[in-house]
Amino acid sequence: MQSNLTVGDPLSLEHIRSVLIRLEDTIIFDLIERAQFAHNPRIYQRGAFQGLKDLGFEGSWLEWFLKETETFHAKARRYTSPDEYPFTSGLPDPVLPPLQFPKILYPNKINANPSILSFYVRYIIPRITRRATLCLAASKRIKGIVGDEEYEDDGNYGSAATIDVEVLQAISKRVHYGKFVSESKFLENPSAFIPHILKPNRQRLEDLITKPEVERKLLIRLRAKAATYAQDLDLAPDNSSNVVNGNGVKSNGANGSVVNGSSPKIEVDGVVDLYESYIIPLTKEVEVDYLLHRLDGLSEEDVQRLETKSGA
Repeated sequence: MQSNLTVGDPLSLEHIRSVLIRLEDTIIFDLIERAQFAHNPRIYQRGAFQGLKDLGFEGSWLEWFLKETETFHAKARRYTSPDEYPFTSGLPDPVLPPLQFPKILYPNKINANPSILSFYVRYIIPRITRRATLCLAASKRIKGIVGDEEYEDDGNYGSAATIDVEVLQAISKRVHYGKFVSESKFLENPSAFIPHILKPNRQRLEDLITKPEVERKLLIRLRAKAATYAQDLDLAPDNSSNVVNGNGVKSNGANGSVVNGSSPKIEVDGVVDLYESYIIPLTKEVEVDYLLHRLDGLSEEDVQRLETKSGA
């Protein structure tokens, strides 16, 4: 998902909210696409492909996909945008002249992508691909393939990694947009933050940026979206009220997935857990880390001028 930072006010909370809501859609749809393939753990194991070793690359298939994809994107100046962060280091310079972005974020080197890649591979992928993996195992047993060979691997390495890259880039943008949130709130009322930056207090800074009611509504909205997008819309009118909840149990509630006798395309609870257990907490870490470095390089006079500003 792309966002235009050259028009309007990219630090307005209305703009930030619209970007984050659109990213919800992107992430859910990409997860649904990935869930149709089995786990394929081989693509996440470093050194598992001889062909990559022959090229002198010792990383995993996914890491190679990221490197090749981000190399092209870097040449197209993707990572000159303040809301884009690569997973790969040592990327080439753009072949296009830089765009003139307004000054948005305070200079920083915060990049949460190593953590994003780790939790995605270790926890998210096994969960969202569980159904496809079990179906694969059943089909292999019918063919007489049993034991370790029946699980996890359907051979769709290219398709799976292509979608993985899209999911990771969307999650990365979502997490790093926390910097925009922090900058917006800091500029609104610097004096509320400065004491807890000068005498670092992570908990107080987190309290200042955390809105429990906003998070609660986000998770409700996310569940409703995931349940809707996971349904099969090719339904007869009299079946349109058949719904299953996040645990796959049929009901008429709005929190499940509509089905016509089949399972939803993705486990709804898994999508919600991705946000609740990983994306939201990591975003808060990015927000607090950004604030802790917000005064770096400023003189005492600069800080005092900021501190005299009061929130509206």
